[in-house]
Amino acid sequence: VQLQASGGGLVQAGGSLRLSCSASGGAFSNYRVAWFRQAPGKEREFVAAIRGTTHYADSIKGRFTISRNNAKKTVYLQMNSLKPDDTAVYYCAASSSVILSAIRRSEMYNSWGQGTQVTVSS
Repeated sequence: VQLQASGGGLVQAGGSLRLSCSASGGAFSNYRVAWFRQAPGKEREFVAAIRGTTHYADSIKGRFTISRNNAKKTVYLQMNSLKPDDTAVYYCAASSSVILSAIRRSEMYNSWGQGTQVTVSS
């Protein structure tokens, strides 16, 4: 499956953005899709994942919501109450085989989007 991330931008602290991850090819509904982010000088970190159920990193729980529309082959990440620490390049990733215990590990995903920049100003 090929992925394309979009929706990033510049927003003030406390604001909201919605990221989209559009897929082409593959049986999209069979894939677990995750969002990761990478800030300058930091390692890539898990943000959220969805297949049937949803899973979130503790740092964004209660502020971000992941959802999917299989008919549109799109996964969304609604980000509310944004903080400057949320500034990063956000990537979507997909895998048809990642097991639940490994969903936070970026190396378990074999399809990646190109990334979209999110910048939160204070």
